[in-house]
Amino acid sequence: MDNIIDRLPFFTPEHRTLAQDLSKFVKLEIEPSAIEERDVEECARYYVNSLAKAGVLDYAVSAEAKLDIRALCIVREELAYASSLADLAFVMQGLGTYAISHAAKDHIREFWLSRAVEGRAIAAFALTEPDAGSDVAAIQTTATLDGDTYLINGRKRFISNAGIADFYTVFARTGTREGGRAALSAFVIGAKMPGFSVVEKTALMAPHPIGEIQFENCRVPAEDIVGNEGDGFGLAMETLDTFRASVGAAACGMARRALDESVRYASTRKQFGRLLAEHQLIQDKLADMVTELDAARLLVYRAAYLKDTGSARVTREASQAKLYATEAAGRIIDSAVQIHGGTGLVRGSVVERLYRDVRALRIYEGTSEIQKIVIASQLLKEI
Repeated sequence: MDNIIDRLPFFTPEHRTLAQDLSKFVKLEIEPSAIEERDVEECARYYVNSLAKAGVLDYAVSAEAKLDIRALCIVREELAYASSLADLAFVMQGLGTYAISHAAKDHIREFWLSRAVEGRAIAAFALTEPDAGSDVAAIQTTATLDGDTYLINGRKRFISNAGIADFYTVFARTGTREGGRAALSAFVIGAKMPGFSVVEKTALMAPHPIGEIQFENCRVPAEDIVGNEGDGFGLAMETLDTFRASVGAAACGMARRALDESVRYASTRKQFGRLLAEHQLIQDKLADMVTELDAARLLVYRAAYLKDTGSARVTREASQAKLYATEAAGRIIDSAVQIHGGTGLVRGSVVERLYRDVRALRIYEGTSEIQKIVIASQLLKEI
């Protein structure tokens, strides 16, 4: 992971060792597979298994409901440098288990978390619906208590790992609050439970196992509720708040790869009798790219450091990191394609792949527009 870990004050010796070890692991286990990712589901399973064997999933799944966010970001940046699909496989194990680790009953937590961290079970986080994206409180999926079980009915859309996940953390309406907003609760639902089905696998512009799932009178034991009735909204927001800065870290990994590829290409490609790197307009692009990347990484690791060191709330800092890093990565990768010229448009080239991979980061886990609203609202509270 170049030398940023050694040059910033945010990290411990353990973080530096992790970065070094992870860089070697990615070169040996992830990079060779990233060249060919045609069977998306099979690759995702392979990455989960590889990450588990190497102990990397320990940094996404925590039985103590306490994650090292700096380590989480280090892992995501390094994985995304090589493969956005490997990064997805890693972080979904965390997103799908965070609420469980925080609020599920002991035997439920121990059962699923042990399987998730060992790669024996793939996790998913089922929040988004056809009519409820950024507006989480508009969720229409219902959970109705019937004796000692809940009947779940509804549909979820854009669910990562749909079709390959062994269990889902599902958010459903268990009541209505004043003003008509949903009272949400969270449940652990196994993929083999009657009434659960995958109704569509959605093809995206970049490799990503994702789709729609449906619940038709899916009967879930009451003990599989995560926390208490009505805790779902808080658990969902806490999950997203915890992982938000790490989305920025993934963006930094992609942007760093784009910069490295651009420097290499500009240092070997000649035009008009000179290396591209000797042309001032190329130097201008490279200067902007590295400056934006450095700024993004500083925001990401500041947010992670504050979270790890006990700041009461890092909502604004995490949103700033996610907003700036994902937007900057888009600009950096676009410049990388421009520097490569026609070569950058060739299907399968590194920068072409990055161009497709990076776009989703500005949308999932809170769009850039939502991040701006969050940042402004937090700022106004501080006045």
